[in-house]
Amino acid sequence: MYDKSKRNRRIGYILIAIMLLSTTVAILLITTDMVDMRVGDYIITREAVAVIHVQGPIISGSIPGGFGFASAEDVINSIRDSERDPSIRAIVLRLNSPGGTPAAAQEIAIEIERTEIPIVISMGDIATSGAYWISAPADYIMASPDTMTGSIAVIWVIENRMAYFEEEGIRYEVFKSGEKKDMGAPWRNITDEEREFINETLAAVHNRFVKTVAEGREIPINEVKELADGRIFLGAVAKEHGLVDSFGNLHDAIDRAAYLGEIEMEPRVIHKNRPTLMRLLFGGGGEILINNDIDPAKFYLRYLDESLHGNIMAISNFYSF
Repeated sequence: MYDKSKRNRRIGYILIAIMLLSTTVAILLITTDMVDMRVGDYIITREAVAVIHVQGPIISGSIPGGFGFASAEDVINSIRDSERDPSIRAIVLRLNSPGGTPAAAQEIAIEIERTEIPIVISMGDIATSGAYWISAPADYIMASPDTMTGSIAVIWVIENRMAYFEEEGIRYEVFKSGEKKDMGAPWRNITDEEREFINETLAAVHNRFVKTVAEGREIPINEVKELADGRIFLGAVAKEHGLVDSFGNLHDAIDRAAYLGEIEMEPRVIHKNRPTLMRLLFGGGGEILINNDIDPAKFYLRYLDESLHGNIMAISNFYSF
């Protein structure tokens, strides 16, 4: 004869197991900051602040995080991912960078201007030149009194190795269809006409940098021009000139972002692009990590090293690739 009581007990045990499993999953979700709480059949998602790291020289293109460089593509993707997440109400860009290429800085600055949710800049040890370029359009800038920032200027370095080639008996024969095709090549001097062209080009890039700072910080452009001679400012001096809003660390910047994003509760903090082993292995660099003879950073930056004409940089003059 079928024992109905045993069947009921078995069903009861299964229900209890399901309830325990559900409770365990809910606790894990809460403790890992994925959700805030469960109320009845509803999950209440806690509002969040995203932290995006800009660590090292800023370049365009794609380079996995963790190699000491910040790619514009990675930063922009992280900003867009944050904007698409309805729980993220504000963004903090954590900067430790001496700058980089003007093109990369412009890409990020344009994205910051486009972004509708508040963006707060948190400067660490250094946020100079191109790193300040991307800071200017943000809603709020925080630094430490002794953070190195400023360096509002650009530089174009061309290597001339004529004397070395002559000493070594190395001779180049160059055939070109344009007069300036090998301008900046190491085997010859720059002409006076080319020097004029280089200075005009640098002035155009410099003026775009100054305009971004003036508009982003709401400082008269003539005042910005007086500051834009390439000098470094400590955070305390930068604040006096209106280049920085206040002093504080990363946690203070997160609090400010939460305030601007109108987050009433304690916000979740989501680090969007912090380097991890998984990102290093599977973020686009895994194929070169197995070869110890290849420097990963050099691998991704070879397009800069191989440029015949040198490179225009918005970077502090004490840093080199």
